[in-house]
Amino acid sequence: MTTSVPSTHTFGHSMLAHWPLDPAILYLNHGTVGVVPRRVQAAQDAIRAEIERQPAKFLVRELADVGEFVLSAPPRMRTAAAAVAGFVGARADDLAFVDNATTGCNAVMRSFDFEAGDEILITDQSYGAITNLANYVASATGAVLRTVELPYPGTSASAVVAAIEAAITSRTRMLVVDHVVSGSSLILPIAAIGAVCRARGVATLVDGAHAPGMIPLDLPSLGVDYYVGNLHKWALTGRPLAILWAAPERQATLHPTVISWGYMLGMSSEFDMLGTRDPSAALSAPTALEFMDELGVGAMREWNHRLACGAAQLLAGHWGTEIPAPESMYGSMVTIPLPERFGTTREASSKLKDALLFQDGIEAQVLAFKGRVWVRLAAQVYNEPADFERLRDAIDNRA
Repeated sequence: MTTSVPSTHTFGHSMLAHWPLDPAILYLNHGTVGVVPRRVQAAQDAIRAEIERQPAKFLVRELADVGEFVLSAPPRMRTAAAAVAGFVGARADDLAFVDNATTGCNAVMRSFDFEAGDEILITDQSYGAITNLANYVASATGAVLRTVELPYPGTSASAVVAAIEAAITSRTRMLVVDHVVSGSSLILPIAAIGAVCRARGVATLVDGAHAPGMIPLDLPSLGVDYYVGNLHKWALTGRPLAILWAAPERQATLHPTVISWGYMLGMSSEFDMLGTRDPSAALSAPTALEFMDELGVGAMREWNHRLACGAAQLLAGHWGTEIPAPESMYGSMVTIPLPERFGTTREASSKLKDALLFQDGIEAQVLAFKGRVWVRLAAQVYNEPADFERLRDAIDNRA
């Protein structure tokens, strides 16, 4: 198993010096909650220290503009938002920070004017927390929740679009769809999906929890109504931090789930000031982007993609299983099925995941869906091919 990526940087285990990971644990699960680089931690610590020198001045007079004071400089949250907006191809005015993708999806769905009989459409690969949210919103408004089954395994981008288009009815008001699916790791064709929904008058909310940093983004070009994405995963920011982007025509009716001093002053003011909280993750986001730029964002993505896909080919070939989708539908993660002897249930997947961590010192995502157990291979620049060979051997020993 070999991986070759042209780069001025040496990726692999030498990169571990930049992250505070426990050296006793092999970390193959960057996708779950990310890992904060040391440089970003230091930036957060410096921001927290600055806050405590003059807390009221920083948090009330400098952080956000809610119309109470004349600010002597641009609001700090807006300055950070401008840096992140450039990273995802958006205008800063169309982007706000939220704690995580689930929080952003809550803001969108709980602001939307669903009525009894309206349909909310999700997929059978939606993230569990978002499925719970959709159920809650449907029950609270009288809307109907419907689930479209995506073709899987053996899927393709065109088959995904066709399945979603066939599921839309005259009562469908909103589609909630992943960009990079947490479980299967698939990258879904969001621009094509957005075009279908737009033609049918359906609002599109994209759960891009894994997308920022993993894949290039130009949010306005996707043609969707709302987009949320975590920054604390593949964009290497402090935790918790995510973005919420909304098309300009959708912003007047969009509100955070916590109503505070910015109410009705516009999207930026409403989301920037939610009461007293720690803003250090958002304000240190430019440091994370600078770190990625220094390493080479394109080179990072290429290394991670080749490493994850190479690992999938190695392990699937070893176990005699199939990679469920073409390589073009994967980024820095690939989820592959384990042999049937590893079971079919959530209990079986949890047992294997615990054994890998507590007995073998390997943190990896193991999950159960569609009647079997799967392993998600997540690659970050501090990983090497030998890491996945070690995972293979450890799983073999658990058979």
